[in-house]
Amino acid sequence: MVPQPDIALHRRNGLARARHHWGMSAPRPNLRARLRAGETTYGVFLNLGSPLAAELCARGGCDWLIIDLEHGAANESDLLEHLYAVGATDTAAIVRPASGERLRIGRALDYGADGIMVPRIDTADQAREAISFLRWPPDGTRGLALLTRGAELGEVAHGSISALNQRVIGVIQVESPDAVANANEVAAIDGVDVLFVGPTDLSHSMGMPGRFDDPDFVEALRTVVAATEAHGKTAGILLRDASTLDTYRDLGFRFIGLGSDGAFVVDGLRDVLGVARA
Repeated sequence: MVPQPDIALHRRNGLARARHHWGMSAPRPNLRARLRAGETTYGVFLNLGSPLAAELCARGGCDWLIIDLEHGAANESDLLEHLYAVGATDTAAIVRPASGERLRIGRALDYGADGIMVPRIDTADQAREAISFLRWPPDGTRGLALLTRGAELGEVAHGSISALNQRVIGVIQVESPDAVANANEVAAIDGVDVLFVGPTDLSHSMGMPGRFDDPDFVEALRTVVAATEAHGKTAGILLRDASTLDTYRDLGFRFIGLGSDGAFVVDGLRDVLGVARA
């Protein structure tokens, strides 16, 4: 008797080869579990629109990267290449869409994003709606298509799809006085993992542009941190200067952006030119 091929095994092996070829080495990092365990993690914003820069930052050892479609040079048509580049590493790829609409969020997750950073959220109702877009039913309202990168390219059966919901990272930005005032209510929402302060937006909206050491601004930061600590969540912030790292860690921030790929290019060049011209 001629042995019959194991069709299921053949299919799994084929999908595994495809995942490897397309930058989806298994398993993907579970950054959400690390956040829940209280780890301090570090990342970088990607605003150059360059997949190569994305891969360089990932291979540099970042815990996470924010692919910035709100302010960066990349747009949705560039996103898949960025996710391929980061997916070849152990770094988590989080996407900041241009806005928090269901289709923008769902598209990024279908492409294989590990999480979403939602900008311009001021109220708990806005946050609750945006977070619902991050997960398939019954946990949310995200549309389900099994043959997507976000659903492991069809490798996960219907009965196991809910497990993938638990890995998606939800980051809500705090960029206004209203967002600060509602931080406690937002942090209480299931699925919100990080409240992330945008210092520039927040300082401008508070009428103190760039005055990051103003007592009222620092008090707003303390309010955000207290809200996350009360609900077992994580406070995040983007640093303007690495010399302030200890200050923000002491305040309680544990999801810390160290800068952007664009800023590193400019800063590195200025340092070298400074030495050359001294």
